[in-house]
Amino acid sequence: MLNDKLKNYLHLHVLVFIAGFTAILGKLISINAVSLVWYRMVIATLLMFIYIKIKNINLKISKKDLIKLSLAGIVIALHWITFYGAIKVANISIALAMFSTGAFFASLIEPFFYKRKVIAYEIIFGLIVIIGIYLIVQSEIEHLYGMILGIISAFLSSLFAVLNGKFLEQHSATKISFYEFISGVVFITIFIAFFGEGFTSTFFDISISDFGYLTILASICTAYAFIASVYVMRYISPYTVVLTYNLEPIYGVILALILFPETEVMSSSFYIGAIIILSVVLLNGILKNLKFLKKKTKA
Repeated sequence: MLNDKLKNYLHLHVLVFIAGFTAILGKLISINAVSLVWYRMVIATLLMFIYIKIKNINLKISKKDLIKLSLAGIVIALHWITFYGAIKVANISIALAMFSTGAFFASLIEPFFYKRKVIAYEIIFGLIVIIGIYLIVQSEIEHLYGMILGIISAFLSSLFAVLNGKFLEQHSATKISFYEFISGVVFITIFIAFFGEGFTSTFFDISISDFGYLTILASICTAYAFIASVYVMRYISPYTVVLTYNLEPIYGVILALILFPETEVMSSSFYIGAIIILSVVLLNGILKNLKFLKKKTKA
């Protein structure tokens, strides 16, 4: 029989695998990135509302905090739109390789929000990440637009993570996500109504396969993954969770190579650049974890 800690660690890896699988679903779903994210957030919000009602979770919040969460909801919506946009205009490998730069952006954003000094090795890691990006750009210049979208997505993801870290000091993760998702839906709805194709019959005329993939994306990969990750963090340290989630691009790229070999096989320079970026991300996580353990031991 597996002990509880091992069970939760294996569960965490399943969640990371699910996170990597969201990129695959983005490739399989034929509708554009904006519509995809709207459907994802609408379905996920409904499922989360059902969960909140079952668990009888208190949703009371101040107007000031609601505004802050609403802004964060717009950030996560834009993150998903740019991420799936990168997949649509380039491919999964490009989107995930650029998404890996998020750790570098986090090292620049965190000092501002948490009032700490910039760590020297993070700057060095950032420069190494830039070298990795340069190798990818040099070899895959035809995917430049996708790379730009991927980098923007990584920045927005890091900004969202840092903002949520501040929000978690005052509110539960369920309450935070629920309000963020609602604001994301409102934001995309306004965009589609005034700047997009509008909510015509064509917008709602999606194929059975697209609806099926969207349901999986919103339920298993969003609502379930969120609730499960909160549960796992009760038994596994946040640093271990963050470090493990850095494997998401690796799982995603491997899945892409298996499922879409005709579009996902890239040049050797791409893989060298991607390995450099991922190695820096993992090393950064390990160093942070060791630093945390050292402080904990001294305390």
